[in-house]
Amino acid sequence: MKSVVIAGFAATGLLFTGAANASLELAQKSQCMLCHAVDKKLVGPAYKEVAAKYKGDATAEAKLIEKVKKGGSGVWGQVPMPPNTAVKDDDIKTLVKWVLSQ
Repeated sequence: MKSVVIAGFAATGLLFTGAANASLELAQKSQCMLCHAVDKKLVGPAYKEVAAKYKGDATAEAKLIEKVKKGGSGVWGQVPMPPNTAVKDDDIKTLVKWVLSQ
């Protein structure tokens, strides 16, 4: 019985790791990683900084989806984030959820 429970936890971990890797790959494919990194500031803020800033904000997902789509400036400094019109809406939603989970 113990081995079944342990195997279940291991499989769950693999699913979450797989989802995280898929989201990282989507961020790379969508060229987000040219300006952002998970844990350090590049041109734009680190994704961990974004997640910390919006932690507990029930409107964060909608705000960030809109910002990723349309671009923006002033929140993280003077360098503007260009609009991401070539990224599908479903992909933007997936990316924002992933960023907020960091």
